[in-house]
Amino acid sequence: MCLAHGLRRAGIDVRVFERHRTRTDGLHGYRVGIDPDGSRALKACLPPEVYDLFVRTCARPPETFAFLDERLRRTLTVPLRPPADDVNDEKSVSRMTLRQVLYTGMADAVRFGSDFTHYERHPGGTVTGHFADGTSATGDLLVGADGTGSRVRAQLLPHARVEDAGIVAIGGKVPLTDETRALLPEDVFPGIGLVLAPHGMACILHVMEFPWGPDGSSPLPGDPTADHVNWGISAHRDRFPAGVTGFDGPRLVAQTLAMTPRWSPALRRLFTLTDPTSCFPITIRTSVPVPPWPTGNVTLLGDAIHTMTPGQGVGANTALRDAHQLVRTLTAGGSLEAYERRMRDYGFAAVAASKARTGGDQLVHRPVVGRLALAGQRAFLRTVDRVPALKRRFEASLYTSRGGDREP
Repeated sequence: MCLAHGLRRAGIDVRVFERHRTRTDGLHGYRVGIDPDGSRALKACLPPEVYDLFVRTCARPPETFAFLDERLRRTLTVPLRPPADDVNDEKSVSRMTLRQVLYTGMADAVRFGSDFTHYERHPGGTVTGHFADGTSATGDLLVGADGTGSRVRAQLLPHARVEDAGIVAIGGKVPLTDETRALLPEDVFPGIGLVLAPHGMACILHVMEFPWGPDGSSPLPGDPTADHVNWGISAHRDRFPAGVTGFDGPRLVAQTLAMTPRWSPALRRLFTLTDPTSCFPITIRTSVPVPPWPTGNVTLLGDAIHTMTPGQGVGANTALRDAHQLVRTLTAGGSLEAYERRMRDYGFAAVAASKARTGGDQLVHRPVVGRLALAGQRAFLRTVDRVPALKRRFEASLYTSRGGDREP
């Protein structure tokens, strides 16, 4: 939708074919961290009033990043940079809220319930997309932004592969109440917490507080987002039972509790209070880089070409960066090949960096060496926490992949 806004603002006719039946379908209620790359793309592509709406509907910005052990004991807390302006800062937004913002003003450009099946190129240079309901649409360029399981990619690049990264995760949401607030350590409540536990297990915690009115409801139609805590545990796939990706919400909560018997009672209570309908399992996957392909009238964007693990938290931002680059290319009369070349370079670099941080082959997942790796990791974090110069360098390292100093 970022791409569609940018093209429409440039006077280019655009149509979006959305697989979901309505603007509120799908699992869209989870956090997206928007970095300067993402904000820069949104500000460039969205109408000013829509970008302002995006900024106004973000959650309270995180103030700290806390590293903890499974008993919620602090190993390192890093203060995050305060907001500098409406682009060069870190933002937290609900996926559902962001989805509603991006649909604003685009009702006539989106066709829901359009399940893409294949495309057909024509001698005159046009391309037709075909859909499962028998309909089709023809244009000058088809952009596949259809995610990790992209059917556009499957036809354009049948040799391209997406592989299992060796990690499985379970996520859930807990309403933010007086009780759940009291369960969170003071180092976590103003920001983000990352629990690093034995056996290569990890748990991310995001506190999401929104600037809604007195009734606590979002001003956007169809957006049920309210204050909550997002959590997500992850571990090597071998630590999960077979078939976990088919578990329903209550079984996912039970599985989380079964895997964390020695964790902090407060954290386990947080899991117990989870809305089971919000729980979901995911197998973490990652793209295998592909060499350049012949440029034509079909191209790709986001997870459709460079799916990455959540190791750096830049998947959505890289997709937004793609949209920005593609708008600039098409509106400046540039070469589509140049867009694809640049997108491959930074996209697959992000894939590699993300996998290095979140992959099943990391030392922490090994039976014996993993204990030593975790001990070394914790010792390093505690040392950083005690040495101001090291903490400043560590804080700066958190931003190296976030695009704050990058040229547009």
